[in-house]
Amino acid sequence: MSELTTTAGSGARAVRLEATNHEGCFLGKTVSPNKFAVGKDSGFAFADLLFGLDLGNLPAFGAAFPAWRGHLDDVYLRPDLSTLVEWKPGLDSVIGDYWLKDGTPVPLCPRHLVRKLTERLAAQGFTATVAVEIEATVFEESIHEARARGYRDLSPLGGAAGTAYHLAKSKDWTDYMDAVADRLDEVGIEWEAWSDEDAAGQIELNLAPGDPIKVADAWARTRQIMREVAFERGHAVTFMAKPTAGYGQASHINLSLRRDGVNAFYAADGPSDTMRHAIGGLLATIEGNTSIVLPQITSYRRLVDLTGPPVTISWGISNKTTAVRAVCGHPEYSRLEYRLPGADANLYLALAGVLAGVSAGIEREIDPPEPVNDMAWCLPPGLGIERIPDTITKAAAALDADPILRELLGDEFVDHWIASRKWEWMQFHTAGGDPFAELSEWESARYFELP
Repeated sequence: MSELTTTAGSGARAVRLEATNHEGCFLGKTVSPNKFAVGKDSGFAFADLLFGLDLGNLPAFGAAFPAWRGHLDDVYLRPDLSTLVEWKPGLDSVIGDYWLKDGTPVPLCPRHLVRKLTERLAAQGFTATVAVEIEATVFEESIHEARARGYRDLSPLGGAAGTAYHLAKSKDWTDYMDAVADRLDEVGIEWEAWSDEDAAGQIELNLAPGDPIKVADAWARTRQIMREVAFERGHAVTFMAKPTAGYGQASHINLSLRRDGVNAFYAADGPSDTMRHAIGGLLATIEGNTSIVLPQITSYRRLVDLTGPPVTISWGISNKTTAVRAVCGHPEYSRLEYRLPGADANLYLALAGVLAGVSAGIEREIDPPEPVNDMAWCLPPGLGIERIPDTITKAAAALDADPILRELLGDEFVDHWIASRKWEWMQFHTAGGDPFAELSEWESARYFELP
C-alpha cells in the first residue's frame, strides 16, 4: 500500500473517521490513506442503521421512517479536515458530519444541530463560547473483569474515600490522570483542570472554553482517550449517570455570549438583559430539554434532593442548587452554568438544546421567573417552583409538547428522539430492568460501556 501523508509530519498508515450517533456513542471506520484521499470530499458511506439501533444492538421501532431511513441505505460521513490529527504513530483521526445523498445534512446529525443553532445565534450578532465539565468513575479492575462481574462490586481506583478535591489518593489514580493529560496534550486538546469528585474513584476533568462544535469534538475525543488509557492500564472507566448506588455523574455546561467583542451577559448591577432573556429561554425549554440531557433510564436516578443535581426548574445567582446558575459581575467571566446534563448526555445534542433555549429567549425576550436565593432542594409545594421531569417518559412527553424545541431542532429530530426514548423505556420494563432497585443489573449491562 502506498503511503499518503494526511497531516503535517504524519506518515499515517490508516485514517479513522469519527462521529457520534444520537445516543452519544463515538462511532467510526478506519480507512487506508488512499481510500481517504479519494473520499475526503465526497464522504464515506455508513448504513443509516447507525441511527436505528439501540444500545442493546436491537433496531428501535416506534416512529415513521423518513425517506432516507428504513432500508439500510447509506448516509455519508464527510470529514471536517480542520479536525484531522495524528492520534498515534501510524493512525490519523478526523471528525465529520453525516450527509444525505442529495447533499443536505442528515436531520438527526448531532454535529449539524450544534452548527445550526450556533449560526442562529451568530445571525443575531452573538458569538457563543461554551465549556464542559466531564465526570467519570475509574475502577481498579480491567474492562474484561468488569464485564465478567456484570459491572458490579468493582473497586474504585484510588481508594474508597469519596470526598471532593481529596489528595489522599493512591498513586495509581494520579498516574491514570497524568497519562490522560499527556494524551490530551499530544492530540492538541486543551484542558484546564482535573480533580477528585464526590464519589469514590470519580474524576472531574474541565476542558477549555471555546466554539461549541470544537468543544463538543474535544469532549468526544477526550472520553475516547480516557477509555483507551484505562484499557491500557488494566482499568475500567464509565460515564454512566450513576454507575453505583452512590453519587451520580454530571456534564455541566458553561455558556457565555459576546457581541462586538463584549461579554453580552455582563452588567455592573447583575444579569444583563441579554442574560435575563437567555435564562428565560433556558427555563422555558428545560422540561423538554430534560429528555435530551438526561437520555437514559439511569439518568433520572441522579435526581435526588441534596445530592448535587438540580431537581427544580429554577435559577439563581451563584446558586449551585438551581438548574441554571448565573455568574454575574465580571466583564469577562459572566456566564451561565446549565447544571442538569448527566455524564451520559451526548454533548452535541445537549449543546443544541441549550443554544436553542438561549436563542429563543433572546429573540422572544422571554422573562425568567424570580431567582431562587435559598436552597432549591427540598422546597415545599405551593411556592410555584415546579420539579424537573423525573422519568424518561415524562421528559419525552415534555419535549413532544415543547413548540420552541420543535421549531428550532426540527420535527424529524424531535419525533425520532421521542420514539427512541419510549423504546428505551419499553426495553427496560420488558427485558429485565427493575424500577425499584437503586441500580438494576440491566442498567449496568446496558450503560456501563455505552455511551
